[in-house]
Amino acid sequence: MKKYNIQNYIRYKEDIKAGMPDDKPFKDYTRDELIKKFMPLVESLARKFSTAQQASGVMSILDLLQEGNAGLIKAVDKLDWEMLNSSEDVEKTLKSFFSKRIKGAIRRRIDQNRGDMRIPEHKLNEMRKNPKDKKMVEIFFNSIFLSIDAQVTNDDEENMMYQISDKSEPYNIQLMNLYLKSLMRKYLNINEYEVLRLSYGLDCDKHSAKEIAKELNIVGASDYVRVSELKKQAVDKLIENVDHSQVLDYL
Repeated sequence: MKKYNIQNYIRYKEDIKAGMPDDKPFKDYTRDELIKKFMPLVESLARKFSTAQQASGVMSILDLLQEGNAGLIKAVDKLDWEMLNSSEDVEKTLKSFFSKRIKGAIRRRIDQNRGDMRIPEHKLNEMRKNPKDKKMVEIFFNSIFLSIDAQVTNDDEENMMYQISDKSEPYNIQLMNLYLKSLMRKYLNINEYEVLRLSYGLDCDKHSAKEIAKELNIVGASDYVRVSELKKQAVDKLIENVDHSQVLDYL
């Protein structure tokens, strides 16, 4: 596939129009042809983000296009053609799938540049429907720790929360970390506190299970198993002890 700089994007669009037959079945497209076919979708979505408040002063249109292009390429490489062949409208299915991946790639980069994290909208809605339910507290903590993990990887496959929903709510990572640590200090013992702090990098770089085991002098068991047990124990204790009102106050 011929490479173009983002600055030559207009020329790239002209090449797409000139080189892509309209009546070609999608199953006959090569990887590069499929990427070219949906490049206008990247531009459309990137321009929408460029006028949104969340991207203002954070990323230029060229940066947004670059992130969107990267998301599209990864999406093409992840296509499930068996699923597509069973679709009644292949183009509509492709557009929907690519849109989620492109938006996810752009949204994640904006959040990283802003220092934000996201709780998926469907999780927030579920919490708000059950404001006095312990299940709401469980959803909150599980969503938060998943969101923190999503901030430290560039792999779209591990960031499905960015792709499932088009809408989600941003929270400042530093403020969220301070809030989490205040709850952890109140309800957890020192080992439980440290294993969450180090595992999720709340005020430091993320640590591996081996590094955490060494830091906490854990011996006699598999590093991964013991650290995983401590993490689960710590999260379960937070869910058990934190009142729903404390979560609602933050949300």
